[in-house]
Parts: sequence; C-alpha cells; structure tokens
Amino acid sequence: MISKPKFKICRRLGPGVYDKCQTSKFTIATGKGSLLGARRPKALSEYGTQLVEKQKIRFSYGISERQLSNYVEKATHAKGSGAAEKFYEELESRLDNVIYRMGLGGSRRFTRQMVSHGHFIVNDKKVTIPSYELKPGDIIKIREGSKSKKIFSNIGDRLKDYNPPGWVAFDLNSMEGKVLAKPKNAETFLDLNAVLEFYSR
Repeated sequence: MISKPKFKICRRLGPGVYDKCQTSKFTIATGKGSLLGARRPKALSEYGTQLVEKQKIRFSYGISERQLSNYVEKATHAKGSGAAEKFYEELESRLDNVIYRMGLGGSRRFTRQMVSHGHFIVNDKKVTIPSYELKPGDIIKIREGSKSKKIFSNIGDRLKDYNPPGWVAFDLNSMEGKVLAKPKNAETFLDLNAVLEFYSR
C-alpha cells in the first residue's frame, strides 16, 4: 500500500517518481472521473515546469538538493559528452541505483538502506555509501555474511522475469554483478535538459 505522502507526490509529479505509483490502482484513483483526478491542473510557466522536473529527479533518486546541484555542476563542466548525458550518468552510477537496476531491491529507497547496512562489496571492499560512484568494470558482490539474510532469500524468484538495462548484469550463481558500460538514457519520464536549464538561471 502506498503511503499518503508518496501518493500526493505522485499525483503532483507523475507516477514515474515511485515504483508503487506505477500500478492500475493508482491510475484508477487519479484518472478521469475520479474525485482525485477531477480537478483540471493549471498550466505551468517555464520556471514551474523546470521546477517540477527538478523535483521529479530528486524524489525518483532519493537525493538531496545539494547532491542534485553537485551532479548538475559536474555535468555542465564535464568535457566530451553532452551535459544531459553526463548528468544522467552521474545519477545512474550511484551504488544504490545500480543495485536497484540489477533488480536486487524493489525500490531505490530500499537499496539505499541495503547499502547503508553494509550488505555489499565493491571491488573486494565493503561500501556503505549509497552515493558511491561506480564505473564500467566495477564488480558488486553480496557480502558473504549477508547472503543468508531474509532480504536475499527469494532473490532467484525476483530476478527470474526481470530484465535489467544492458549496461549492468547480475549472475545468480556467483551472486555478483558487474557494471558493463556507462548508463544510456532510456527514460522518457525525466526531462534532464529542463533541470539543467533550471540551474543555469
């Protein structure tokens, strides 16, 4: 069951913010003809639209305002690839997000807790920082002492029908994952350029 604060955030920013909002129940509750969805939304200004896009990213990835602005700053000063592409790479390369993309947790919030509790090893070193930046070639393992924990007991069933993005992989036999390449933006829910424009004001 989705909590009321999350429900309100999803109504304001869209169902893509949280996984629990991407259900038929949420669609029915906020759809045409329902009391919750009956009020016509006001047209947003350019600034308002950019602000909404910024909040989408903050809530989707579970990051602070300072972390978000730091990612934007790094992206806009990076050489080579475009700022939006680099911005996406910064967001997606977080350890908590990579574990989420591998299918090991049902939400980024949950995988953030898993990292903080010390359940993962990165390149043979225990890492408890959710924002830890991963690079292609990095190996993520479930810590030996954590493999018997309840949160990993049904991992085989969870991953059976899960298709991770092509830039990450997880091997059930060895219980380890790998970052295969840089993240490629396949998100239609997020307008990264609008966020970059917001911070360029």
